Amino acid sequence: GILVAFLAGLGAILFELPGMSLAVSSMFVLLMAGLILYETSRIIHGGETNYIMATVSLYVAIFNLFTSLLHLLGFMNGED
Repeated sequence: GILVAFLAGLGAILFELPGMSLAVSSMFVLLMAGLILYETSRIIHGGETNYIMATVSLYVAIFNLFTSLLHLLGFMNGED
């Protein structure tokens, strides 16, 4: 899922398609929300023993979610 979204994002950048960029941002929002839920579940249930990797993974997922949401909100305001 994340690899497909990444490749679609590269395609949106190369071909400068605003609709594709919006779709990629929406896809990343959904994927990162799911990743945050999955990683949090692994931390709570003891599946992740390396707390540094768990923290970094959650941080990256939250950062990606935040930037994708900013892109979506900027798109809705008419900014590109």
